[in-house]
Amino acid sequence: MADDGRRTAMYGIMSLLAVLVLYEVTNVVVRDVFNAVVRRLSSVVTHSKEHNMESPYPMLSVEDALSVVLAQAAPLTRVMVDLSAALGAVLAEDVHAREPLPPFAASVKDGYAVIAADGPGIYPVVADVTAGQMADFVLTRGAVAYITTGAPIPQGADAVVMVEETERVDGENSLRLVRIGVQVKAGDDIRPVGVDVAADELILDAGERLGAAEIGLLATAGVVDVPIHARPRVAVLSTGDELVDPHQPLGPGQIRDSNRATLIAAIRANGGEPIDLGIGGDSQTELEARINRGLQEADVLLTSGGVSMGDRDLIKPILAHAGTVHFGRVRMKPGKPITFATAEVGGKRCLIFGLPGNPVSSLATFYLFGVPALRKMAGWRNPLLRRVHARVAQPLRLDAYRPEYHRATLHWDENARCFIAESTGSQASSRLLSMRTANALLELPQQEGTLPAGTMVPALLIGEL
Repeated sequence: MADDGRRTAMYGIMSLLAVLVLYEVTNVVVRDVFNAVVRRLSSVVTHSKEHNMESPYPMLSVEDALSVVLAQAAPLTRVMVDLSAALGAVLAEDVHAREPLPPFAASVKDGYAVIAADGPGIYPVVADVTAGQMADFVLTRGAVAYITTGAPIPQGADAVVMVEETERVDGENSLRLVRIGVQVKAGDDIRPVGVDVAADELILDAGERLGAAEIGLLATAGVVDVPIHARPRVAVLSTGDELVDPHQPLGPGQIRDSNRATLIAAIRANGGEPIDLGIGGDSQTELEARINRGLQEADVLLTSGGVSMGDRDLIKPILAHAGTVHFGRVRMKPGKPITFATAEVGGKRCLIFGLPGNPVSSLATFYLFGVPALRKMAGWRNPLLRRVHARVAQPLRLDAYRPEYHRATLHWDENARCFIAESTGSQASSRLLSMRTANALLELPQQEGTLPAGTMVPALLIGEL
């Protein structure tokens, strides 16, 4: 009985081992088969995803993309505007003086018109000559005439003695006398005819931007109808179902549209005339209608949002249907999906910028591409953003995959004799606070690691220093 029991126990153990071995072998096979299937499916899904989500647009550098934009932009036609509306515009034609300035010989100072050969002495004051009237007498030897600054020199006089070199003398019978205390020579303190501007002299060249001094020159020359390049009309459209106007209360899942207000302000600050197209929802029909309106009314169209690779990012295909898309990706941070297109509408070319939806990306790409385009269309000789060099005040983390345009505030350091760049903090593309106080975009290289504090970097100016 004992042997039978041992044999039964041994058979049981062997059977159990067999089951275990069979289970292990089966488990390994099943696991291997399962893993192989998973790997295959993953490969198929990944390949399909890469195939479907790959952008058809090559990645351009910022420099190449900007060259494309400027090649498509051209100065707008000449228009005539009133002098009061010409500030900041660019002259479309040369401007010549219509008459000499001054148009008559004029006194430089308050004093006395004299005949230089008379020399020092006491002389009768025979008349007064004030600005705004011509003298109706001829000055003769042995007499002087009181004259104010800017007044026409009387016939016969050839110099002016400033009042500080004279002294009034009491005369009999209310006779006005003055002591001339210095010897002057002919021409002293007289502005000859045309000494400032000669008749028909070129006073402003075509292509000059009109600041305060230039406006003054035009006024002096009597040019009140000013030939300028038209200011670009820029239509602005925000896109997205989640957006509401800043005046409206927020509903569930909604955010206020900041891009439109930001871009309209930036357009005005850079000499453009904005056209507000409002907010377009994520509907192809609605977006096409608003975009067509912009193409009809504007020289430039800015859209924000809808340029990435999502199912509801509709701007790129709409622009491709409306015209020619010149690029759809730029190697930069922020703003990689920026899109640039052109469309011929009503005999004119409209430039179209599909800006990213994140607020910082939208504004940064407008500065980098939109502002130079507006400047060229407005007739600027050099439309590029001004570049300076600045020393970074703190270490800045670099991006290994894309060059970055880091928002910063520049100020001049007298001790270091250079510009110092203070970062505006977190550079998240959704954080509009990073643009507050920023007057420059630091051009950081595509590189791993951290840029040490004190490093000199190029900076593009986007605001006042």
